[in-house]
Amino acid sequence: MDNQATYNYKVVRQFAVMTVVWGIVGMLVGVIIAAQLVWPELNVHEFLSYGRLRPLHTNAVIFAFGGCALFATSYYCVQRTSHAPLFAPGLAAFTFWGWQVVIVLAALSLPLGFTQAKEYAELEWPIDILITLVWVSYAVVFFGTIVKRTVSHIYVANWFFGGFILTVAVLHLVNSAAIPVFSAGVLTPKSYSAYAGVQDAMIQWWYGHNAVGFFLTAGFLGIMYYYIPKQAGRPVYSYRLSIVHFWALIFTYMWAGPHHLHYTALPDWTQSIGMVFSLILLAPSWGGMINGIMTMSGAWHKLRDDPILKFLITSLSFYGMSTFEGPMMSIKTVNALSHYTDWTIGHVHSGALGWVAFISIGSIYYLIPRLFGREQMHSVKLMTVHFWVATIGVVLYISSMWIAGVMQGLMWRATNPDGTLTYAFVESVKSTYPFWTIRFLGGLMFLVGMLLMAWNVWKTVAGQKPYDAPVLAPAGQHA
Repeated sequence: MDNQATYNYKVVRQFAVMTVVWGIVGMLVGVIIAAQLVWPELNVHEFLSYGRLRPLHTNAVIFAFGGCALFATSYYCVQRTSHAPLFAPGLAAFTFWGWQVVIVLAALSLPLGFTQAKEYAELEWPIDILITLVWVSYAVVFFGTIVKRTVSHIYVANWFFGGFILTVAVLHLVNSAAIPVFSAGVLTPKSYSAYAGVQDAMIQWWYGHNAVGFFLTAGFLGIMYYYIPKQAGRPVYSYRLSIVHFWALIFTYMWAGPHHLHYTALPDWTQSIGMVFSLILLAPSWGGMINGIMTMSGAWHKLRDDPILKFLITSLSFYGMSTFEGPMMSIKTVNALSHYTDWTIGHVHSGALGWVAFISIGSIYYLIPRLFGREQMHSVKLMTVHFWVATIGVVLYISSMWIAGVMQGLMWRATNPDGTLTYAFVESVKSTYPFWTIRFLGGLMFLVGMLLMAWNVWKTVAGQKPYDAPVLAPAGQHA
C-alpha cells in the first residue's frame, strides 16, 4: 500500500484554501464599493475611489475566487475520473503560484489606474503575458491528465472543463491583443487596444462575453456535473442530455456577445445575432438545470440535513433564473428599458452570487474534508447558517437591483407632452439610494457568510495532516 500511487491533492488543497481567502477579499471590496455609492464621502482617495476599486472587485471575485475554485475542482475531478494522478505536477504547481502572482499584480495595478478599460480584460499587457503562460500550463496539465487516463471514457464534467479552458484561452488571446506604449524610447506597462472604435467594441463583447459563457458558465457546469452526483450519491439524471447540453452550449454561446451592444454603433445584423442566439441559449441552459436538479431523484430527503447539497442545488435554481433573465434582457425592446441600468447589475449578480458563488462554496465544502483526511466539515450547523445568511443576502441584493433598474429605465425614457424629459438624471440617482442601501446590506450578509466559511475551514484543517488518496483502479465499466 505504501508504494501505491496517490492523487496529487497538494495543488487542489492550495487552490481550495485560496478560494476562500480570495472570496473574502473580493467580496469585501464589493461591499466597500457598494457602500461608496450609498455614502460618496467614502471615496477617500484617488487610489481607493469607486472607479479604481470596481474593476478590482470584478477581477477578485471572478478570476481570484472563481478561478481558484475552477482550478481546484477541475484538478480534483480530472484525476478522480481518469484514475490517474495529474500530468506534469511541476507545471501544476506553476499554475498555482503563477495565478496568485496574477491576482496580486491585479490588486496592485488596478488601484493605481493601470487598465485597458475592457470589462473582464482590464489588466495590462505584462500581466496578460503571465496569464497566457499560466493558462497554457493549465491546459497542458488538464489535457495531459486526460491523455494518461486508465479508462477509455472521458466523463462529461471533463468535457465542460476542457471547453472552458480552450475557449478562455481564445478569448484572452484575441480580446487582450494590445500595442505597448513606448515613452522616450522606454517600454511602459501601458498599452492601447490593437483594435479601433466599433471594431474594438465588437471584439470586446463577441469574444469578451465568453468570460460569462465559458469562465462563469461552462467551467462551473463542470463542477455541477461532477459534484452534485457525488454528493447526492446518484447518477446524472440523463447522461445523453448532458452531452446535448455541452454541444448546444459550446456552439451557441459564442454568438451571444453582441447582445451587450444594442443601441450602439454596431450594425443591426450583429445586434440581432446576439439577440437570436441568446434566446436559443435558454433551451440548453434550462435542460442542464433540469438535468442537475433531477439528479436528486431518489435522494430528495438528503436536502433536509445536507447543507452542501443545499448550496449545490440552490445554485442551479439561480442558474436557471439567470439564464432566463439573460435571454429576456437581450430582446432589443426589453433592452431599451434595461440598458445601462442597475437591472443589469442584478442580473450579473444573480449569476455571480447565486450560481457561481453557491456552486463554488458547495464544492469547496465537499473538497476540504477529503483533502485533509476528515469525514466532514468541523461544523455542519455552521454550514447551514452560512447557506441561509448567503441566500437572504443574494435575494436582497438582486431584488433591490431589479427594482432599481426598472425604475431607472422608466424614469430615463419618461417624456412630457412637449417632448422634454420628465426627470433629470440626478433625480433617478436620488431615487436609487434606498435600493443601493438594500444592495449594500445584501452584500454584507454574503460577506459574513464567507467569514463563517473561513472559520469553519480553519477549524477543519487545523492540526490535520494533508491527505493524498491512493489512485483507485477502475471498477469494471465504471468511469
